[in-house]
Amino acid sequence: MKHKRAFTVIGIFMGLAAAVAAAIWHFVWLKPYSITPSELQARYAYKAAFTPGEGHSVHIRLQSFDGALLHGRIVYPGDPAQARRPFPVLIGMHAMGRSHLRWWLPDIGGRPTIEQTHRITQMALQQGYAVVAIDARGHGERRHLGQRTLAQRAMRDMHWFGQRQAYEQMIVDTVRDHRVLLDWLVAQPQLDAGRILAAGYSMGAQGALLLAGLDDRVQAVAAMVPPHLGDNVAVVAPMNLVGGLQGKRVWLLTGDDDEHASTQQNQALFQAIPSQDKRHLRFASGHLLPTDYVERLSDWFRTGSRAAPSAP
Repeated sequence: MKHKRAFTVIGIFMGLAAAVAAAIWHFVWLKPYSITPSELQARYAYKAAFTPGEGHSVHIRLQSFDGALLHGRIVYPGDPAQARRPFPVLIGMHAMGRSHLRWWLPDIGGRPTIEQTHRITQMALQQGYAVVAIDARGHGERRHLGQRTLAQRAMRDMHWFGQRQAYEQMIVDTVRDHRVLLDWLVAQPQLDAGRILAAGYSMGAQGALLLAGLDDRVQAVAAMVPPHLGDNVAVVAPMNLVGGLQGKRVWLLTGDDDEHASTQQNQALFQAIPSQDKRHLRFASGHLLPTDYVERLSDWFRTGSRAAPSAP
């Protein structure tokens, strides 16, 4: 009788264990399920983080003159290995507080690229140019997270305390970084060292004018709304390097109500450029140019090829 009760108890426990196991299987354990191809595609859908349009894209990391790393990207209009001739090059230089991504993306984190520089990239690729852009000092990947940006500190020091060193150093080192970039560009067999152009917006326009004024490897400049800078920051004032623009194609795009440069200051800069191949496009706007300014740049890309100059 005792053995019968024991077997009964054991049977009850085994039944309970089976019931618990069944419950776990039903409610907890993983079970196969079916999914359609369209559902699979939907699950793996993503928002592109980088959309340069047509072309082959390569991330750039180069060591600069002081050991710092340059971060950026070059996008080719086609496969370099299949190209019949080297590609001409556009160097894009971004505005203060921005990054090289503004030359590729229409928006970043929901913030639109209001300078429209991504559309300049699209135009350049359509005209057969490779486009390259890197981050300025203290911008983009070169910004230290959790800290006030280098640009913010530099502007604060200059405007609040009359200290220009940080601002000047940021601009000077950014231009020097681009000269290192030029060293790399002219060494690439898939690129035409005799056709290198530079375009920039705001701080980038300032940098493009300085770079072309210093380095003969840049043959043409499109400067969109460069800020007016005088001799209080003489080493980074484009006016002091316009002599190096002799013989180069220089387009200056300005807004008549720009809060960072008056019409008189813009006109004085344009008149000081010694090149015969220059154009001044004025817009009824502020520092933010109207979106259709990009289409006005189409003819600027049509520069002739010439023998590649050496570094000064």
